[in-house]
Amino acid sequence: MAESKKMYLNMGPHHPATHGVLRIELELEGETIVNATPRIGYLHRGIEKIAEHRNYQQVIPLTDRLDYASASANNMGYCVTVEKLMGIEVPKRAQYLRVIMAELARIMGHHLWIGTHALDIGAMSVVFYAFRDREMIMNINEEISGYRLTPTFFRIGGVAHDATPKFIEMVRDFVKWFPKGVDGYHKLLTENKIWTTRTMDIGTISAEEAVNYGFTGPSLRGSGVAYDLRKAFPYSSYDDFDFQIPVGDKGDVYDRYLVRMEEFIQSLKIIDQAIENLPEGPVNVDNPWISNPELDEVQKDISALIRRFMIHVKGPVAPEAEVYHAVEGAKGELGFYLAGDGSEHPFRLKIRSPCFYLASALPRLMIGHMVADAIAIIGSIDVVLGEIDR
Repeated sequence: MAESKKMYLNMGPHHPATHGVLRIELELEGETIVNATPRIGYLHRGIEKIAEHRNYQQVIPLTDRLDYASASANNMGYCVTVEKLMGIEVPKRAQYLRVIMAELARIMGHHLWIGTHALDIGAMSVVFYAFRDREMIMNINEEISGYRLTPTFFRIGGVAHDATPKFIEMVRDFVKWFPKGVDGYHKLLTENKIWTTRTMDIGTISAEEAVNYGFTGPSLRGSGVAYDLRKAFPYSSYDDFDFQIPVGDKGDVYDRYLVRMEEFIQSLKIIDQAIENLPEGPVNVDNPWISNPELDEVQKDISALIRRFMIHVKGPVAPEAEVYHAVEGAKGELGFYLAGDGSEHPFRLKIRSPCFYLASALPRLMIGHMVADAIAIIGSIDVVLGEIDR
């Protein structure tokens, strides 16, 4: 009997299908994967440690760089946690604006996922349509914040400023247009024989195993578990909105695809309800040491100028306490643990990355499949290394 020869292959860190700088050491027999070892850390920037030397407001731009494909969702998680630590109640209008931005970020992250996932498998045309629609959201981000990819629109106690009439009009136009975009993705992929062959019964994981691995988000729901923090533990007025939680059945690459496709529509429903029922009122908490004074007030009043300077340089002070809060990010449960020490900067910040748990299950998902299937599996869990490595 001929002796089996194994081959060892590095997939990444410089590989277009590894979603950044993920390296996976593959052990192969022929083209079959018999072992897979993920290696992370190539994008480590020390965000959690840097936060200890910034005031609470200054940490917000750092969170944009976690899952940079859906940056506003990161802002949401961090700001809600700080507000929980400081006992701040955010005005209703600001909560609705946050929901709009967070759901647009979810759609934007899923655009990047569907475009690159399909491209990795060989469906080259999808990325052009996905990025066409993603460009509309980036234009909305630019209108409200001046930035396209990382808006940094959220502030502790509210948002940077109120929505402009043009912003509201652009959001409404996107809500009206985008269902046609989703229909186009379905026509290109959902019943495409090559797509279904490459995704069905590939990378299957049961509901019990997914829970044990710490799966959350679309990857967990693809295995049939209807768990979504927006429903289970509502925050930022999510309990005001009517939407469904899409779930899969078998927990394979195809089910994870279908779940995210339906999330496009459900996020759109939330945005539509929020923009059409946007409450009147302020967009920042009524606290002079947290919220910036208006620019015209700063130009006329020296005390307002001093207050604005102190807010930016020192920032609000948190009590000596510790909290944890999680939000439903585009990839799953994005959690923030914050410890305050009575000063203007965090004593400790630890981030629960949903992608870390997803990446840890790659050996379980890959072993027994072909090398080509590894690409489909990585794309289906949609990891972003900026969030894992931090």
